[in-house]
Amino acid sequence: MKIAILTTKKNWFVKYAYILQKNLQKKYTTKIFFSHEKIDNTYSIVFILSYHRIIPKCYLQMHTYNLVVHASSLPKGKGWAPLIWQVIEGKSKIIFTLFEANESIDDGAIYLQHEIILSGSELYQDLRKIQANTTIDICLRFIKNMTNIKPKLQEGKESFYKKRTLKDSQLDIHKTIKEQFNLLRTVDNEEFPAYFEINGKRYILKIEYDCRGEL
Repeated sequence: MKIAILTTKKNWFVKYAYILQKNLQKKYTTKIFFSHEKIDNTYSIVFILSYHRIIPKCYLQMHTYNLVVHASSLPKGKGWAPLIWQVIEGKSKIIFTLFEANESIDDGAIYLQHEIILSGSELYQDLRKIQANTTIDICLRFIKNMTNIKPKLQEGKESFYKKRTLKDSQLDIHKTIKEQFNLLRTVDNEEFPAYFEINGKRYILKIEYDCRGEL
């Protein structure tokens, strides 16, 4: 059986794609792709992980499974950056869903779901690491148990998250740090830092752990 890992080049998940590949290569022929057009019909399974393009039906039909891991309890939380939006909302229990890709947005049948619990202190890099490791674990779990896993259709009312922009890192100068801590947890100090505007000027505010030790 041949397995493809499909992700977007130069995005945060790439280094973790190689970790997943290393695990899968112990038993299966596995290759990483950055374009769905490059994956031929000899691949039975395609893991579509942090891939930012729409895949036409003609490509999906070439493979037995086209699997996406999404950090929400589908059909709730479809769309962009579901883990980050839920952290901003103050949620600590996050459901990850493995589902079959189809022509609609995050709409396919569900194979697996797994819940994680956040402590509430994690910063952006921690959240990405947790997301990546959970994604890898779910993929490996599916491969191990695929013959016994039955897909189920999504049920319930759907909701959507919008794509995050730089403006979503803006702090409100009239609110306290405590009130906006969950937003601060989700910013990247280099790529999309937190900022605030006052007196016609924009200021960047960076957040990191105090490495000198706990209080």
